[in-house]
Amino acid sequence: MNERSLIIACPHCLTLNRVPRARLGDKPSCGYCHRPLFTGEPLELDEEGFRRHVLESELPVLVDFWAPWCGPCRMMAPAFAAAAPLLEPRLRLAKIDTEAEPGLAQRWGIRAVPTLILFAQGRELARTSGAQSTARIVEFAERGLAQAF
Repeated sequence: MNERSLIIACPHCLTLNRVPRARLGDKPSCGYCHRPLFTGEPLELDEEGFRRHVLESELPVLVDFWAPWCGPCRMMAPAFAAAAPLLEPRLRLAKIDTEAEPGLAQRWGIRAVPTLILFAQGRELARTSGAQSTARIVEFAERGLAQAF
C-alpha cells in the first residue's frame, strides 16, 4: 500500500482508481465513469464486487453478511445505512445477501446472520455477530481499524 495514495474501486463501474490520501475528503470521482467514489450508502456486493472492493481495493471495507428472511438483519439495516456516511471515506460499508451469494458466506464461515466483518486488503481484521446500533457499528469499525493500523 502506498503511503500517499490508495487504490479504491468505483462503486458504480468497479474500475480501480488511485486516490491521494490527502484528497479522500474532497469527494473524489472515478476516472472512468466520473461518478462519485463515495456515496454515503452501503454497497450491495456480489462475487465480482467483493473481489474488486475487498480483495483488490486498498480501502478497508465493513461487510454486513445478512439474509432477507432474518428479522434482526432487517432491523439492523437502517443502523448500518446510517453508519456509512459517518465512516466514509475512511472505509466503505457493504452488504452481502447470504442467500444470493452462498459461496461468499461459506468462504468466510458465516454461521449466523447478521455478521459484520471488517476487511483490509483482503484479510479479516475483526468480526462480530448480532444486530448492532449505529453507534456500536461505528465503534466496532473504528476499534478494528485502530488495532490494525
